[in-house]
Amino acid sequence: MKQTRYQELESMLKEKIQHGLLKVGDYLPSENELCIQYSITRTTVRKALDNLVNEGYIEKQHGKGSRVKEHRNSLGLLNVKGFSEAVGMNVNTIFLQKPIKTKWNQQLAFHPSEMELQSNWLYFERLRCVGDDPVMLESNWFADQEIKKFVGQEFVDGSFFKTLSQKYLVEITGSEQELRAEYADERTSSYIKIETGAPILHISIKFHTSKPDLFIYSELYCNTMKYPIGNSYHL
Repeated sequence: MKQTRYQELESMLKEKIQHGLLKVGDYLPSENELCIQYSITRTTVRKALDNLVNEGYIEKQHGKGSRVKEHRNSLGLLNVKGFSEAVGMNVNTIFLQKPIKTKWNQQLAFHPSEMELQSNWLYFERLRCVGDDPVMLESNWFADQEIKKFVGQEFVDGSFFKTLSQKYLVEITGSEQELRAEYADERTSSYIKIETGAPILHISIKFHTSKPDLFIYSELYCNTMKYPIGNSYHL
């Protein structure tokens, strides 16, 4: 189906933001400039900008115009409180396994589609720390039919979600989650520095994306003794 004029403008501006041509803090051209540049009505421009506001890409500032904002969809996901607040205060993410091709892990909580099972899989594992405190062991899987040449990619600002957005034009649109209280096994306890058999929070997440056939499956093992769990999670 052919896009309407406001959808064309919205897509064009979104791609500029995703590719970093319009950066956080930059102002978009004025409504009048967009009308002239693309030969469209002010109503069309406003509808495109309103959609970008609703999707979290820009914010409107009275008397100044529309400015690109940090794009963070909370989506009711889960986060270790203190990660976003502690940015610039010795937050550290350690790759235990950089992205590699692998097979589907049958032990995961959520089950993929037949189409996904017929694909190759990509996997990476990270340890998330605040200061000297390891607080989350994180493993991620996804089928590679929609994401090509991912192995060897450097993450944008260390962020998986930003990398998907800026390099592949893929957005996270929702999630399914399961939470379980478990006892830490020897491997998990060695990474998050707790005793084997100590209680931990195990979170399984199936992320939905803007590509209908692309899902991301994450397993998180959290030490909540010092950093409790909040309601937004940013990869």
